[in-house]
Amino acid sequence: MCLGIPGEVVEIMTDRPDLAQVDVSGVRRAINIGLLEPGEIGVGDWVLIHVGFALSKIDEAEARAAMDFLKSIGDAYTDELAALQNSKID
Repeated sequence: MCLGIPGEVVEIMTDRPDLAQVDVSGVRRAINIGLLEPGEIGVGDWVLIHVGFALSKIDEAEARAAMDFLKSIGDAYTDELAALQNSKID
């Protein structure tokens, strides 16, 4: 099962403005932010991530609620974190 997972933007890549470094429960990875409007997100914003792409900007309360839900369903959350940890965008 593939789920959208919230992540906090910790860096917008200066050499690749279509990429951002995000933190998802301590796992940091580059994701593609090209589906969002230019300038829509910045450091400290939360995004909903699916297969390496930021689909939308969400607020922190929505991100926390989504993370709580994902943690409550167990294996799907663990599998999604493992997939994120093993992913890499160059």
